[in-house]
Amino acid sequence: MTGAIWNLLLGLAWVLLSGDFSGLNLLVGMVFGYIALVLIEPQVDALKGYPARVPRIIGFIGFFIKELVRANLRVAFDIVTPPWHMQPGVIALPLSARTEMEITIVANLISLTPGTLSLDVSDDRKVLYIHAMFLDDEEELRRNLKEMEHRALELFR
Repeated sequence: MTGAIWNLLLGLAWVLLSGDFSGLNLLVGMVFGYIALVLIEPQVDALKGYPARVPRIIGFIGFFIKELVRANLRVAFDIVTPPWHMQPGVIALPLSARTEMEITIVANLISLTPGTLSLDVSDDRKVLYIHAMFLDDEEELRRNLKEMEHRALELFR
């Protein structure tokens, strides 16, 4: 978290010193700030792991946007075609997430994806119950949801 704050501060300093108050200039400043933080990371203990986390975050954002578009297209196709293709059902997904924060983030990511909704977590917090709009291939759905969970948990570990 410290690395992200420093990166933002370096980006804001770049904007202030350059006098160009645009979003693109802030992005350029944050890129230069990131490069500076990568260079000083070995000397500053508070920055340990930050340079490696940024590419994972960017990769996760790209992955999640791809999943969102794919799910939206599937739901939209089902809405505009006369015979409905959905086969709704509830599945139990074993969780690798252990903390409350990890479980909450995974459940919210699943609920944000159209066609799936997190319903409940078991009392022992090892299983997440999910309602799926398209349960025609349960194993593929489980595999996709586990991949989403794995990528989300990579951001914290």
